Amino acid sequence: MAIEANHVAAKSLASHYDTVLADLDGVIYEGTMAIAGAAEAILGLKKQGLKVGFVTNNSSRKTSTIAEHLATFGVAARPDEIISSGQTGVELMQGMIAPGSKVLVVGGEGLRARVESAGFELVKDSNGEPKAVIQGFSPDLTWRELAEASFAIQRGAVWVATNSDWTIPQERGLAPGNGTMLAAVHTATGIFAKVAGKPEPAIFDTAMRVFGSRKALFVGDRLDTDILGANRAEIDSVLVLTGVSTRKDLLAAKKEERPAFVVESMLDLLEPYVEPKRTKHGFRCGDALVENLLDRIVVVEGDPTSIEALRAACGVIWNSAKHISLLTVEPRLYQDDKFSRIKE
Repeated sequence: MAIEANHVAAKSLASHYDTVLADLDGVIYEGTMAIAGAAEAILGLKKQGLKVGFVTNNSSRKTSTIAEHLATFGVAARPDEIISSGQTGVELMQGMIAPGSKVLVVGGEGLRARVESAGFELVKDSNGEPKAVIQGFSPDLTWRELAEASFAIQRGAVWVATNSDWTIPQERGLAPGNGTMLAAVHTATGIFAKVAGKPEPAIFDTAMRVFGSRKALFVGDRLDTDILGANRAEIDSVLVLTGVSTRKDLLAAKKEERPAFVVESMLDLLEPYVEPKRTKHGFRCGDALVENLLDRIVVVEGDPTSIEALRAACGVIWNSAKHISLLTVEPRLYQDDKFSRIKE
């Protein structure tokens, strides 16, 4: 964990940073549904004087469209406060091909607009002899577009992907993400794309530069993209339990995917953070005490479904000499994923 317990007694978690960067899907909203408390939290962070930005792997929409979408949830954001993987993808492409080169865009309106505004010439298919293919998520993507991308890449076009997310959270559950479309093109070409978005650090570098941040805190809902990416970029991370990754996922997290902090909702950023403390046989966090008793992870004191018990259990499991598969974890620690909209 990044902040010692005796340093947070009087300050909110977020107040230790100059900027809070938040993911969108699974953190602020899921599809057309707002996540409870997110808008209030953003307003509270701004009242504390923090810069607030949004970092998203979704490149299908213009940042102005995303800003309008956020406004419907009561979240005020300027287009330049939204860092999309499309922005970073174009930056990567600028370092790979000459200015004004022909580019085939496989993705949504937002990505096409960003590529065009960067001075590149858009072509409709591989017959236009593009120097690069940039691919992002779009719900309207067709087989023909994937085929044209494959043809162009086989002819030597460089390939940039805005993100490699396997899934995206929607109000009805998880849906296939851009990673599934990339896999189709990779299968046809045998080539891997240069990825701009999370979990690659490039998008975080873009965000830090845009906001002029020296010390940022990143809030995400996915261990394999949000948290891994922030860790790679050496930015403190918060996992919020309102999206894809569940309590069970967190307890079993790989070392490189472990967040600095775990919260139930964005509102917890406005409160002091209670750190787990090591005890003789485990960790205590608030009223919860979790111990490793002969490879059995047991809640000895407190409510097993509380966030304090979850933090303490993470401390016990992550500091165990054995892999979680060799431990027996008390089911109540992970069966009550009531803070996650997306169920297993």
